[in-house]
Amino acid sequence: MSEILLDVRNLITAFDTDSGLLRAVDQVSFSVKKRQTLGIVGESGCGKSVTAMSIVKLLPQPSGRILEGEILFKDRNLVSLEAAEMRKVRGNEIGVIFQEPMTALNPSHRIGKQLSECFLLHKGMNKKEAWDASIEMLKLVRIPAPEQRIGDYPHQLSGGMRQRIVIALALACQPDLLIADEPTTALDVTVQAQILDLIKEQQEQRGTAMVLITHDLGVIAETCDEVVVMYGGRVVERAPVKEIFHQPRHAYTKGLLASMPHLDTPRKSMLPVIPGMVASLQNFVNGCRFCQRMNREGAVVRERPLYKEISPQHWVEACPICAENL
Repeated sequence: MSEILLDVRNLITAFDTDSGLLRAVDQVSFSVKKRQTLGIVGESGCGKSVTAMSIVKLLPQPSGRILEGEILFKDRNLVSLEAAEMRKVRGNEIGVIFQEPMTALNPSHRIGKQLSECFLLHKGMNKKEAWDASIEMLKLVRIPAPEQRIGDYPHQLSGGMRQRIVIALALACQPDLLIADEPTTALDVTVQAQILDLIKEQQEQRGTAMVLITHDLGVIAETCDEVVVMYGGRVVERAPVKEIFHQPRHAYTKGLLASMPHLDTPRKSMLPVIPGMVASLQNFVNGCRFCQRMNREGAVVRERPLYKEISPQHWVEACPICAENL
């Protein structure tokens, strides 16, 4: 049996806008093995979340659509699945931890009703079995007094507890793949650590593979086996996590790493920043988009760089200016 669980090939996702059809994800490819954790990192607007929502086909409608590419999950192409078939996969075989728990949870339904629906829909349980299973999930994610909390509405819970509920929803049906989209955004540091430890613990116990989407390189270093660096809707570098941190080859990856604070950083010193800004979707060039940001002229901006293999599992967008010693 193949070790590849998820294989995204040349994915192109676009949105209909007043300016025309704009590509938010432009020929993105990566794969996730069983039990592996893949991190997707990059600035806001680089296409991380759109990639994730493309995998589970939860793009905003009617504007968002997949134009080209394949999303092979357990040897099925999710792009070609009908909506009814996709609903059987989503939540059951692929769990999703959404970025903002207050929008992921229905504010008008009690926690127990929302959790029970997972078991009623995907596991064929009766209401009593689904309710009992929901209480067990609350215990699993360490919600205190689960028999009482299961009757609460989302607004009655703290941010950290709401995120635990979202994790419980994602893990309820023991999925093969977990997609975590900024799972610790807007949580304080101690709660962030608790949430990440909880996800890793459940992942290890259940053997679940994970795609972790974040802008936090510290989380990537702590959690992931392999990293995809995205910029301007494209993958600019892909490598095992140790190679990304110790031998980055693309200028954008180096800029991200340089902007991280370190223990030996002087207290009053300014951290380096990447100059310029990400271009808007309607202004993206066909060529190297990081060169576009840096206002570099010439053929390198006009022509899209090819990918080059640096070492096994290490690929970089081979712009002769942005990529080192190619």
